[in-house]
Amino acid sequence: MGHAHDLPAPEPALRRRAKIVFTAVLVPAALVTLLGAWLLWPHGHTPTIQTSGPGQTYLTATITEVHPAAPDTEQVRARVDGTLVWVQTPPEYLAELAPGDRAQVVNLGDQDPGTAAYVFVDFERGPPLLLLAAIFGVLVVAVARWRGFAALVGLGVALAVLGTFTLPALVQGKPAAWVALVTASAIMFVVLYLAHGFTLRTSTALVGTLAGLVATALIAAWASGAAQLTGLSDEYALDLMSYAPQLRMREVLLCGMVLAGLGVLNDVTITQASAVWELHASDPGATRRRLFSRGMRIGRDHIASTVYTIVFAYVGATLPLVLLVAMSDRALLGALASGEMAEEVARTLVGSIGLVLAIPLTTLIAVLVVGSPPPRTSHGEPAPRPAALVDAAG
Repeated sequence: MGHAHDLPAPEPALRRRAKIVFTAVLVPAALVTLLGAWLLWPHGHTPTIQTSGPGQTYLTATITEVHPAAPDTEQVRARVDGTLVWVQTPPEYLAELAPGDRAQVVNLGDQDPGTAAYVFVDFERGPPLLLLAAIFGVLVVAVARWRGFAALVGLGVALAVLGTFTLPALVQGKPAAWVALVTASAIMFVVLYLAHGFTLRTSTALVGTLAGLVATALIAAWASGAAQLTGLSDEYALDLMSYAPQLRMREVLLCGMVLAGLGVLNDVTITQASAVWELHASDPGATRRRLFSRGMRIGRDHIASTVYTIVFAYVGATLPLVLLVAMSDRALLGALASGEMAEEVARTLVGSIGLVLAIPLTTLIAVLVVGSPPPRTSHGEPAPRPAALVDAAG
């Protein structure tokens, strides 16, 4: 029978690896992110688009009557602040409007006789969207509990970063690739630790995510130049350039490529890190090679399903454009290489490549961090690890 002195003293390898991860990778990455934010922070005037002219006000109206066959100024009647008024409406919206609908209208002020003083702007979508957001938040917290609440807080932080840093920096003409990387890195540092806890497992996923982001940014920079993607095919491109002349649409496109796959990239890296940790816990004696092989089997399934997710997400978001391409008499390859479709195809492929690269990178990092098989007793059984090391692994 073995004795206590037969067991080798447990080496705090896991803590040493944790220190390496933090000091060699994450601390420099955090410092670079802070430095980048300081250098790229938008200062000075940011262009503002005026949505209304002098004497014009936006109001909420309730549609009471719709008469498509009537003259232009007498087709839509609505109630505004208790008063019935005629609302001039674009013909394409007449089939969509019905009594009881709420709409945004603009009051043009004093008008010539026979001219409607109110013009239809858009539907009033605020209340139903707020209801959807409330349902989403309640369900997330009810199902995921504290982690769900933390994820919602992280989402709020991410939107704040986009609103206060990313968008103003792009409008002021800052380098898009660096803006995208600083944005994504800052968001991931907050979101991952907030939602998943300050653990070595989360840190491993963060390293994999940062590696995937750098790869995505490099590929996006190459693709946007090699494929001559200008970003000018977007319907809003000319409007943006007129209001912000220093803005380069190719830079906006590049930034969008990096940010578009951020959520999916975060998903696969945290899943891969967790998978490796669980595999190691179920078989502490597994070698690193075997652990990597098992982790990649899970990763391959994740790649297969997530690539579908990315592709169909873009197809759904650009369905009107896809329909136009399908109706075109051009050859499929020629249609896909046109400016409108090429940008969407490149965005999908760049995001997918970054995703595919991030999975083996994260799996390898997790395998190296989680460690080699523990020392064995004189009977060939794994020696127990101290509780402190087990806690550090989580």
